This record gives sequence, C-alpha cells and structure tokens, in this order.
Amino acid sequence: MAIFDRLSRYAKPALPTEHTIDIRGREVRYLPTPEPPREVSVGIHLKKQRENLDQLAAAYLQDPHAYWRFLELNDAVVPDALAEREQIDVPAPIR
Repeated sequence: MAIFDRLSRYAKPALPTEHTIDIRGREVRYLPTPEPPREVSVGIHLKKQRENLDQLAAAYLQDPHAYWRFLELNDAVVPDALAEREQIDVPAPIR
C-alpha cells in the first residue's frame, strides 16, 4: 500500500526513513525533505477574489493536490504567503 499519492514528491524515488532522538529520549522516525523539483513557469495568473491554490492547481495541472507546485515556483512556504499577491507564476503541467 502506498503511503503517498503517486504524484507526490515524496513518492519517487522512495526515500529511506531517518531517525532522531527527541528530548524525552524516544526514537522518532521521519522522512527527509526531498530536493524541490525544478519548476518552469508557463505564464502568470492574475488572481481573482476568493481563488484558492487548490482551485488553480485543478484548473492548470488537473490535480488540486498539486497546489504545492505553485508554492515552490513562487518561493512561498505556505499558501497564505500567496494570498495577497495579484499575480502568481503558473507551473508547467508536466514535470
């Protein structure tokens, strides 16, 4: 059973789990953050009121869960960082 969506950057290649010890001495397993993909802009989207990144990802990339690709391309960490922007770069549909 796959843990991640097949299009997730965590799915390919399968990353080995790493571990650390927390402050209470317990072992904690985690996945390291993979290198971000190189995104290419295919244009600029002029945002309208109440548009969400998942809606834009569904429209441009046919995958509402790919909203993180807009974040990567626009140098943002969280969706709220793009909320006030009037223009955002649109990633290419196929990587």
